Amino acid sequence: MALGRAFSVAVCGVDGEIIEIEADISSGLPGVYLVGLGDTALRESRDRVRAAISNCHFEWPMARLTLALSPATLPKMGSVYDLALALVVLAAHGKKSWPHLEKTVLLGELALDGRVRPVKGVLPAVLAAREHGWRAAVVPVDNLAEASLVDGIEVWGAHSLGQVHEWLRGKGDLHGRIENPARSPQVTMDLADVVGQPQARFAVEVAAAGGHNLMMTGPPGVGKTMLAQRLPGLLPSLPHKESLEVTAIHSVAGLLTGDAPLITRPPFVAPHHTSSVAALVGGGSGMARPGAVSRAHRGVLFLDEFAEINTSALEALRTPLEDGHIRLARRDGVATYPCRFQLVLAANLCPCAPPDPRDCQCGAAQRRRYRSKLSGPLLDRVDLRVEMHTSRAGPFVDEAGESTSAVRERVWAARAAAEERWRPYGIATNAEAGGALLRRKFRLSAEAMTPVRTAVDRGALSIRGMDRTLRVAWTLADLGGRTSPTKQDVATALSFRQGTH
Repeated sequence: MALGRAFSVAVCGVDGEIIEIEADISSGLPGVYLVGLGDTALRESRDRVRAAISNCHFEWPMARLTLALSPATLPKMGSVYDLALALVVLAAHGKKSWPHLEKTVLLGELALDGRVRPVKGVLPAVLAAREHGWRAAVVPVDNLAEASLVDGIEVWGAHSLGQVHEWLRGKGDLHGRIENPARSPQVTMDLADVVGQPQARFAVEVAAAGGHNLMMTGPPGVGKTMLAQRLPGLLPSLPHKESLEVTAIHSVAGLLTGDAPLITRPPFVAPHHTSSVAALVGGGSGMARPGAVSRAHRGVLFLDEFAEINTSALEALRTPLEDGHIRLARRDGVATYPCRFQLVLAANLCPCAPPDPRDCQCGAAQRRRYRSKLSGPLLDRVDLRVEMHTSRAGPFVDEAGESTSAVRERVWAARAAAEERWRPYGIATNAEAGGALLRRKFRLSAEAMTPVRTAVDRGALSIRGMDRTLRVAWTLADLGGRTSPTKQDVATALSFRQGTH
């Protein structure tokens, strides 16, 4: 009997768990038996591993080979275990005890000729290995830049199975950590490109300064999409911790590039209006994959033509908007993904959508049905509502509006003021401030509260709506350089919520 042992990492959502892989070679008819709740890709690894070992001129054991992945009750998916499986077979067959093998997690898919191919989820896997106290990780060389983002653990890149084998024997080297991996390129669209629309431009500025959700309605071609696309350019770069969170999600989704793996700018995700519930919030068979809401974590989720989106898909946004994370239960387990994003909605005023609303040919019932796609509870979570109107010829000859760089200065100053105020409470933006915090520790004067009290008494505003109005009022005060919102700030915030600003 010969035994071998190696280690890898299983990623569930953006969390990882160490997997112990054992190989047992015993007498009996030749065959490979893989146990441990593997999916189809893992079961097929038996053929990939055997071909890779043979084509690298190693000897395959002609005996009964049992491969066990523990914990046995945890479902395991994908081809990330190929490299560890191959090396544990070589260790068991050669009856070798390589010191590195007991102290290193191994990640990578094997080609039939022994090349180590890149896999998804390397960043969260290496993060999990570090958190569990592991000292080193071997990853495909194409994933090395991604793995190099994690400090506190040695990372090595491998081209082939043979190269890793020589490294374990102490007779060869692997590729070392890539210092200062390239960051994702910053592409900023300028607000000066938007013609006219001063009210909507100011709403975008307020949304950026406070992290508020925004809805824009108006005729086609007035600049709704242009404004939404320029919102991320007003936001500050992500702190390192948040940058790793976002990058880990994109790693699991397989969206990272090897050249510039680190995402440092807030992402902008704009799914098509025919997207399903699974495409928006995440899903799929086996273990759920991240959806648009998670890919937009710490960034902007833009839903253009939201009135054309399936109602069930829109309603599925309620929990992510409120909780900042989503739990997806599927056949192989429950995956939890963070999804604290800024929602931006845009739609026409009616189905026929003429350039001039006066030319609308839709009936009253048809317009009402079109606009009622957003339910009351979901609409209640939108802080800023703006109706845009067609610009006349004047803006073409007038001076261009403010540039992104000019507006960004005010936005960053307002965000800095909010961050200083909320830091003791563990939050960074006004949109994250809880209602109890606003009503107790940061309670406004009776005069300043008059507009929202009147709206609540009339039944025009819910308690949640009042809290969200106060958050916008604090953002208006930060943009104006004031230490506390005035009655005018609260009234302006309320008018934004009612879409009459």
